Amino acid sequence: MSLKFPVLSQESTETLPTIGTDVDLDLRGKVILFNDDWHTFDEVIEQIIKATGYSYARAEAITWEVHTKGKAKVYEGPLEDCIRVSAILEEIHLKTQIVC
Repeated sequence: MSLKFPVLSQESTETLPTIGTDVDLDLRGKVILFNDDWHTFDEVIEQIIKATGYSYARAEAITWEVHTKGKAKVYEGPLEDCIRVSAILEEIHLKTQIVC
């Protein structure tokens, strides 16, 4: 069995669909951090501060939430920033997920 695809020549009057220009590219997301048995509290707190610029107290509160609930939202904002925050957290092999 052979498949046949339509051939568009330069003389063809058929046009290809276009993507609208009103698409919202301002995607937002959340960075979720998961608990593990390998990192100390201090390591996680330090990495959250490095990734987000949060105060020690805020990073410590997030770390406690991760420890007690198994996961916590570390950051919420533009997708580009979520990717950066997640990458910094993962530098020390923390497990993260970005949710849009």
